[in-house]
Amino acid sequence: MSGPTVVILAAGLGTRLGRPIPKTLTELADGRTILGRQVEAVREVWPAGKLVIVVGFKQDLVMEACPDALFVYNDSYDRTNTVRSLQRALEIGPDGAVVWMNGDVVLDASVLARIGEAVDAGQTAVCVEPMAVGEEEVKYTLTEAGTIGELSKVVKIPIGEAVGVNTVSASDRDLLLQHLKACADNDYFERGLETAIANDGLQVHPVDVGDLLAVEVDFEEDLAEANRRITS
Repeated sequence: MSGPTVVILAAGLGTRLGRPIPKTLTELADGRTILGRQVEAVREVWPAGKLVIVVGFKQDLVMEACPDALFVYNDSYDRTNTVRSLQRALEIGPDGAVVWMNGDVVLDASVLARIGEAVDAGQTAVCVEPMAVGEEEVKYTLTEAGTIGELSKVVKIPIGEAVGVNTVSASDRDLLLQHLKACADNDYFERGLETAIANDGLQVHPVDVGDLLAVEVDFEEDLAEANRRITS
């Protein structure tokens, strides 16, 4: 079995980090880029799986860095958010389960292996880290049944952070796509998951990766934390 299609969302401007290149091409302390670590992790867990990268800002640089991937171009990258990048990938990409991640998540293959257990079980799932969170993080709550309840930046009583690595099952894919299409252009893709949960009862399972390396890099301090954990 070749595994799921894996999508990396790498179209954004990355303005908060302030680099002149796509944020995913930021070099880390181990000499690899964020994208390089992600691609190596994907190939380790699913060697024969399809890899799709959504590009936009300075797309040629990303395409040159990963010439064996498939690419989807988000031509509205400068005025839309991750909801449109994921929507386009699901519309164009192959059928079946999809694992997707933000292009700024520094991670190890163990994170993908863990969410791979949800893929194998036919579940839709979100990688989470139970922790105290700030304003910028995507936060979550759990229902009494232990599935994801709320999922956004404005959760009032969060129990942790969604780290930007997720999967949708083949059976839930059309429903998620429907909700992504209904989102505003400036929404994050998590809004599509949240409305599908609230309005159509989508079951989204949490995958705790708090013991693993999974750091979403928005600011310089996030990059420093990722590099500290890589080298420690």
